[in-house]
Amino acid sequence: MCRLTTHETYMQRSLQLARLGEGNVAPNPMVGAVLVYKDRIIGEGYHQQYGQAHAEVNCINSVLASNYSLIQKSTLYVSLEPCAHYGKTPPCADLIIRNKIPLVVIGCRDSYEEVDGKGIQKLEQAGIEVITGVLEREALELNKRFFTFHTKQRPYIILKWAQSKDHIIANADYSAIKISNDITNRLVHKWRSEEAAILVGTNTALHDNPALTNRLWNGNNPIRLVIDKQLRLPATSHLFDGATKTIVFNFLRDEEKESILFYKLSAEENIIPSLLDALYKLKIQSVLIEGGTQLLQSFINAGCWDEARVITNESLIIENGIEAPKLKGHRLTRTEKINNDSVAYYESTEPQ
Repeated sequence: MCRLTTHETYMQRSLQLARLGEGNVAPNPMVGAVLVYKDRIIGEGYHQQYGQAHAEVNCINSVLASNYSLIQKSTLYVSLEPCAHYGKTPPCADLIIRNKIPLVVIGCRDSYEEVDGKGIQKLEQAGIEVITGVLEREALELNKRFFTFHTKQRPYIILKWAQSKDHIIANADYSAIKISNDITNRLVHKWRSEEAAILVGTNTALHDNPALTNRLWNGNNPIRLVIDKQLRLPATSHLFDGATKTIVFNFLRDEEKESILFYKLSAEENIIPSLLDALYKLKIQSVLIEGGTQLLQSFINAGCWDEARVITNESLIIENGIEAPKLKGHRLTRTEKINNDSVAYYESTEPQ
């Protein structure tokens, strides 16, 4: 086993702290920071809530008064490049400079155009030594949704479906089948709480009438997205119950009322690019797609997905019904067993 270097050890701690902000800081990235004096942590913090103090601020504020004099002799470890612009909070680079921290170790650069190297440049111009790329792969992985959104101008796309052992996801009449077990269902609700939005198509919304909330898990509900081209869904659908915001992508009208936004797509042909462009304009950074085979396969065929999570009930055989989507351009990353269910995790290998 490889031993971590000193820099890697404290960066690993920064990444651990950063993840504590999961589900609460989007559309900002998750960031953690650790302040170290002579191999002793004197301060640490993370970005806890969107619009509130960043990790560097919370880290420096956590330093005890008795250790204030050590700040200007310490090393700051931060999982993401400090911001150099005024957003909802002042620039963290300026805070570091004011506190005369001599060395800053950074996990990875921030691809957001308002930052993207500007924070590093500002620190170096102030005479601060900067080391970058420490546990860079892990830092990029942590905020893959944020980086995908800013570099590809689209949300991070996760496909999800549950299937029988013989790869059936619904009855032939589109009616739902209970496939996954109660524990796996809670895992799915956890997944929902981790993403900005959740998407289904018209058939799923009509036949399943899903609520698409994470009622079986703590955390924020995702924004509910539905493709309803001709606005066929009845007003009594659970998607319109006001439990959380719903966006209806359609070809007929733009309108907003209470918790429902009707968004008219720009192109009726080749709907995926039009939909992704709309999601980017709406600043939605990640989408969990729980639609039926048709919707899921359209994203697969377009080569526009990042992850897939497939739940298989190994003890259920249906024989006749709607076949599950077929992945292509993929790599299995891991599997897990939850009673009679197996969960397979894939990542896309399609060029995008």
